[in-house]
Amino acid sequence: MAESAEGGSGFAIHPMDQFIVRPLFGDGPVHWYTVTNVTLWMALTVAAVTALLVLGTRGRAVVPSRIQSVAELAYGFVYKMVEDVAGKDGAKFFPYIMTLFCFVLFSNFLGLLPMSFTTTSHIAVTAVLALLVFVTVTAIGFIRHGAHFLELFWITSAPLPLRPVLALIEIISYFVRPVSHSIRLAGNMMAGHAVIKVFAGFAGALGAASVIPVVAITAVYGLEVLVSAIQAYVFTILTCVYLRDALHPHH
Repeated sequence: MAESAEGGSGFAIHPMDQFIVRPLFGDGPVHWYTVTNVTLWMALTVAAVTALLVLGTRGRAVVPSRIQSVAELAYGFVYKMVEDVAGKDGAKFFPYIMTLFCFVLFSNFLGLLPMSFTTTSHIAVTAVLALLVFVTVTAIGFIRHGAHFLELFWITSAPLPLRPVLALIEIISYFVRPVSHSIRLAGNMMAGHAVIKVFAGFAGALGAASVIPVVAITAVYGLEVLVSAIQAYVFTILTCVYLRDALHPHH
């Protein structure tokens, strides 16, 4: 929000203040066991996902209610994504991927509420999600294929002299996956919210002349709703791509 500068001649906007991790109770330092605003909004995300997928579908009605219809649409959307990208073999990992999709989607949407906290704007959260995907698909690759999983890095279609160079590039690219996977989500969520905060600061400072910033906030907010859904989709489909590579490294 806008704050008066010294002498009242200007204003200061601090768009990054909304990403500060604060204790939920008191003002002391934050330790690993401290209950923070991040903890609260992650818990609310889990509660929202549970309400949709568990409570909303417990009736299993032939003629579904609205909430059951939404849950079934989400289920069908993610299942088709997994099957189309990772293949029939990937369907057995659908529960894990569905959980990831719902967690990211609801975290993004809940972060759009006034006075909320966007957990997926923190690299600490997205990095854990990305590392879990990286470790999981790597373990699946070695468990299913053993040493043959390393064929993922050996490009047999390339000329033999180029294969070692391409293998090195593929290995580096493989280990960069969790970095790009996590930064893409956190960066997009942080950038959009920071822009909204900047326009909100201008709107607060301009008073009656704040029509243009308010219009800009509305436009950016609408864009953020779209970005929130797209980033959940991108995070999930990349997970499916990595899973496909683990299941079919020779492709």
